Amino acid sequence: MTTIQPSTPYQWGLQRNITPRFGARLIQQGNRLDFLWDRSGFVGSFSPQLGQQLNDAFPEIIKQLEDQAALGYLDPRQQRCITLQHAGFICEADTLGSHGYLYITIYPIT
Repeated sequence: MTTIQPSTPYQWGLQRNITPRFGARLIQQGNRLDFLWDRSGFVGSFSPQLGQQLNDAFPEIIKQLEDQAALGYLDPRQQRCITLQHAGFICEADTLGSHGYLYITIYPIT
């Protein structure tokens, strides 16, 4: 008899041992970042209040990441992790040298 184990859902973004966190894989086209909701997800649970705070902060975090790309800190051909802070959250981002993707993880500052 074979036992089937439930599959673990795919975790998008940079893998960190921090919960709760939000992860995503964005498409990087030059200095512009495109967010695809189906390439993102949560690990752990955000309270409704914390979830709303992240929702409010997310556009500014993306703008800051695009600014870093414009300055050359997020080169799609080179792996380099950068860290930003905004509105009580830490965002880590890295292209992982992927030639077109940016992987992020966002978690609350504790």
